[in-house]
Formats: sequence, structure tokens, C-alpha cells
Amino acid sequence: MWVACCVLAVPALALSFKPLSPVPLPEAQVEVGPSARKGWVVYEVRPGDTLAGIASRYGVDPRHILWSSGLQDHRLQVGERLLIPLVAGEERPPRVPPGVEAYRVRPGDTLAGIASRFGVSVLDLVSANPSLESLDRLVAGSVLYVPRGAKGLLLTLGEGETLVDLASGFGLSPVKVAKANGVENPAELRPGDLVLLPGIQAKTTYQNLLAKQEAERRARLEAERRRQEELRRLAEERRRQQALAQAQARRQQAQVARPQVRRVSYQEGGMRWPLSGFRITTYFGQRGAFQRYHTGIDLAAPYGTPIVAAKSGQVEVAGWSSVGYGFHVILDHGGGVETLYAHMSRIAVRPGEWVEAGEVIGYVGSTGWSTGPHLHFEVRVGGVARNPLSYLP
Repeated sequence: MWVACCVLAVPALALSFKPLSPVPLPEAQVEVGPSARKGWVVYEVRPGDTLAGIASRYGVDPRHILWSSGLQDHRLQVGERLLIPLVAGEERPPRVPPGVEAYRVRPGDTLAGIASRFGVSVLDLVSANPSLESLDRLVAGSVLYVPRGAKGLLLTLGEGETLVDLASGFGLSPVKVAKANGVENPAELRPGDLVLLPGIQAKTTYQNLLAKQEAERRARLEAERRRQEELRRLAEERRRQQALAQAQARRQQAQVARPQVRRVSYQEGGMRWPLSGFRITTYFGQRGAFQRYHTGIDLAAPYGTPIVAAKSGQVEVAGWSSVGYGFHVILDHGGGVETLYAHMSRIAVRPGEWVEAGEVIGYVGSTGWSTGPHLHFEVRVGGVARNPLSYLP
């Protein structure tokens, strides 16, 4: 248990005053360098701790801990709190173990393709990148770590964590782990450095990604089946409407032609629900005295559920949002009408594409400012958010 406390030390400038002189004195220019960034870590002694071990972990001189904490000798008591002085060191990029290559993902890359190109298995790539969220889609420009030598689990060293802690947590020999990482002095590792745990595989993560992949595949098939059913229903409806229109035209031929005023219902240009099998969890409008105005509706659905276009239009935006929407899509339906679909797990369209109503544009997720899998759906008219329930059947 520790809490970081920072104190800025500003060097004092000593000034001396001289008697007034009738001759003007030249102005003295004094340059003051930037103050050293210093601070302390409050550390609570745990069983088995030694002063030398704590000093090595934080990269400081044991005598400095003695002076800062007011200790008389090197003996420590469990539960005792120490002040560990810290000085910001020189920044350096995170250390990558030898034999691990940082590969930048290119457009069109797949996990299976990269694994085949480097002669490793997909499980090896997942173990070296345990934070992967999908086996199907990779973000172009992101970094993927590829094990070219020893295979294992690649983890990031946390604050206050050591190589010995990681090795012990997985039942490995610290000497073996240090050798696999090309480390002679484990105390030189810093938080953020990558540590390879040889022989350890992220099998549970891999199985979860496979299950997620299968769930999304089944959801796509189900969405396509429903889309085909909807197309057949619409085709039948069009045939019925054509038959009615022909019958009406025949009746009108027997009547005297007179001017007719055609009333266009909104239903002819209306919208459809972007999800099936959902539950509305948040409605449009004010949510509470201390909550921001909700500009759409939230539709809770299982992770990976296909999201379809509520109305035909052109993809205006398809990508990551910096204002909390996460992966999102905006469709332009013309006439100043737009719809927004947010918090997707992944996107299935690109900017500039034309999509028909009911066509899959993405999948339910929880990216951005989200507390669970759902779709945030907005309708905008002239750039102003409107209540989506006014436009849905």
C-alpha cells in the first residue's frame, strides 16, 4: 500500500541591497534553472521486507530512506510506514524483451495471416498480446508483439511490481525469467517495461476470443436471415400495393378528373429499429439533477448483436470518437437528417459507402464511455438531437 506525494522544490534567490548611488548601475540578470521534481512514496512494511530490498525496488540509496523516515538503524517492523524519496529519472521507451518484435498492423492484416507470415501460432500471438479484443479485426496502425524466439505470456510490469513478483505469481524461477528477458539486474526494470514469462500460454483468453468469434458469426447469420425475410416481406408488400394502385386507377378512370391533393405520411420515409431483441435502458432527455442531458436512447443487447441502418443513407463517419462514443457510425439520410450509432465493438462499413435500411453496419459493444454492452442511438435534424422514438415505428 503506497500513496505518491509530490513536492516541488523551488530554489530561493538571495538578494542583497546596496546604498543608492548617483551613477546608474547596470541591471543584473539572474537565470534560475528549473526546480528539481521531487516527491515521496509512502510505503508500508510487509513481512519479509528488508531496507535493501525496498531501496533496490525503487532505485534509491538505503541511506536516503533512513534519513527521510527518521530511522536509527536498518531494522524494520511490519506495518511501519517509510518515506521513500524519489527524483524523476530520464524518460525512456518501455523495454521489450529480446526475441520479441514490435509489428505495426497494416490495413487488411488478420491475426491468422500475421501468425502464418512469422511462423507462429495464433495462440502464441494471443499470449504475446493478451489485451486483444478480437480474432477477426485488427486496428491498422496499432502495435502487435510477435515472439520470434522463446514463446510465452508477455505482460507489462506494474507500478511497484518486480520481475520476481511476476515470476512467483506464475510459479516460475526468477532466474529463468530473467534469462529469457536478457536481464542481468532485475532492479533496472521500470514500470511499463514488458516481461516475457516463458512457457506460459493465454489459453483462457484464446478460448474466450474463439467463443466471441463464434457468437458474432452466428449473430451475423441470424441478422442476414432476418434481413432476407424482411426483403421478402417488403417485396410482397410492394406487389400488394401495386395491385391496389392498379385497382384504384381503374376506378378513377370512370370518374371525372379533378385536382387531387396527395398527403405524404411520414411512414413512407420513416425509420426502422436498428436492433432486434433489445431493452431500452435510458430514454431521451434529462436523466437527473446531476446528470448530463441524454441526446438519444440506449438499447441494451448482448455483445456482438448486429446493428442495422435505421434508414438508407451514406456513411458520413465510421471510426473512433474522442468524446465518449467509442467506435461509432453516422449516416447521412439527406435533407439534414442524420442517425448516430455508438459504443460498437466493431464497425462493418467505411465512410462514403451507401447502405440500405436493414443492412448491417456494426456490432453491439461497450467502447467509449459505457458501463455495459448497448447501442446509443441518436436522430439529428439540422444538427439538433431529436427524440428517436418520434421517428421509429
